Amino acid sequence: MTIGRVNPAHRLEDQGINGLGNVYYNLIEPALVEAAVQREEGRLGLGGTFLVSTGVYTGRSPKDKFVVRSPATEGTIWWENNGPMAPEAFDRLYEDMLAHMKGRDYFVQDLFAGADPEHRLDVRVVTELAWHGLFIRHLLRRPDRAELDAFVPEFTIINCPSFKADPARHGCRTETVIALNFDRKLILIGNTEYAGENKKSVFTLLNYILPGKGVMPMHCSANHAIGDTGETAVFFGLSGTGKTTLSADASRTLIGDDEHGWSEKGTFNFEGGCYAKTINLSPEAEPEIYATTRRFGTVIENMVYDPETLELDFADASLTENTRCAYPLDYISNASESGLGGHPKNVIMLTCDAYGVLPPIARLTPAQAMYHFLSGFTSKTPGTERGVTEPTPTFSTCFGQPFMPRRPEAYGKLLQEKIAQTGAECWLVNTGWTGGKFGAGKRMPIKATRALLTAALDGSLARAEFRKDPNFGFEVPVSVPGVDDALLNPRDTWADKAAYDAQARKLVEMFSQNFAQYVPFIDADVKAAAIG
Repeated sequence: MTIGRVNPAHRLEDQGINGLGNVYYNLIEPALVEAAVQREEGRLGLGGTFLVSTGVYTGRSPKDKFVVRSPATEGTIWWENNGPMAPEAFDRLYEDMLAHMKGRDYFVQDLFAGADPEHRLDVRVVTELAWHGLFIRHLLRRPDRAELDAFVPEFTIINCPSFKADPARHGCRTETVIALNFDRKLILIGNTEYAGENKKSVFTLLNYILPGKGVMPMHCSANHAIGDTGETAVFFGLSGTGKTTLSADASRTLIGDDEHGWSEKGTFNFEGGCYAKTINLSPEAEPEIYATTRRFGTVIENMVYDPETLELDFADASLTENTRCAYPLDYISNASESGLGGHPKNVIMLTCDAYGVLPPIARLTPAQAMYHFLSGFTSKTPGTERGVTEPTPTFSTCFGQPFMPRRPEAYGKLLQEKIAQTGAECWLVNTGWTGGKFGAGKRMPIKATRALLTAALDGSLARAEFRKDPNFGFEVPVSVPGVDDALLNPRDTWADKAAYDAQARKLVEMFSQNFAQYVPFIDADVKAAAIG
């Protein structure tokens, strides 16, 4: 039975998906919450939130993601970063998943990926769980009723957590699988309830499609000055580096917290919502995000709560460090309705340095920006990926390696061109450790980070006195109002200066060894930046 609003010429049956039970098309939030509660997928929380546990999978499974290898994708995919799957194996996987789905109820959301109509992707998401439908309805952009009547899906995602893959039959690694077929315009997800796989599959799609149109896809948050969409800032960074927290600034308009494009017209959000980490979330430091955890329809994922009062325990990481809440963007009072911004005036690269070597902020030349963008040095935070239990230093090229189907140079070249065209100022911001490495030092004070970013965005930091960093050659401010001078020179924060020097030498060597893979593909000025 078909229930809900859908283009009558583009039901699942028209895509060859037959024999299902009830199919619920484009249910709105109250209906999805009601269905999720009735199906006992989770529990209604305070304010009408939906409390859910995702079981064994509380983070992404990047090693279980595959791309179908075909003549069309052979020369365009970065195969060292994307596991290949044979077309025949994908066909068997699809056939077996459809057989598994017969007779079961499914929820369909027809949504837009991208705020710019010229570059958006029309995506159909088919979910076994009602709350997954709620989640992706928050995270992507919702068509109005007239648009639904004419909606034609360009790509379809089918998420079936109860389906277990067969590695021998389906050409995958385990019973969990995320398989992307760019030729058939299909993504199949099985044996994981972690909702983040839905949104990151869409991001991977856009990361493949948009560069061919000259649009730079970015793993970044973005905001702009109130009343002036021309003064835009973007914040690159992996999960846990502060993209959501630092872009949610009450003095600026939030464009989005995670995924954006940079086109010939400016910046645009891919999404219509936010997926914020909630571990140790504070009403003082992050009041707007904290408030969403009591708003109707917000999905509260893997958080511990009191079974009687339903009060959330923001400090309890017993299920996972990767506790999350998902909510529509308009739950943030200063969020942009359009999801559009101008060309970035400031490009901020957020790094979480678990070694405690990097300064809290540094000014980068365009060549140095390319070097640090391709390097993507940061630390994976606990829980974001399966098996990560403490901050783990890593090089995640383009600050989003798990989601990059093309080679890094394709994205680096686009960024280089955009910076050259617009004259954007570039900054490296360390939100990681100071006074020692993880386990010895402490996390960078968020108050100091905010003060430094405010100075960068309002232009006052550019007028400060700078020194040249002896390790990486970039410029570091000597003094900034509201920030301890010692914090600006990380060596001064270490009790053991020799230990700092040794750790800094080690980090420089790690950068050098990692960057060797890009040297054959880059310009001479970037090579020069690589050696300081």
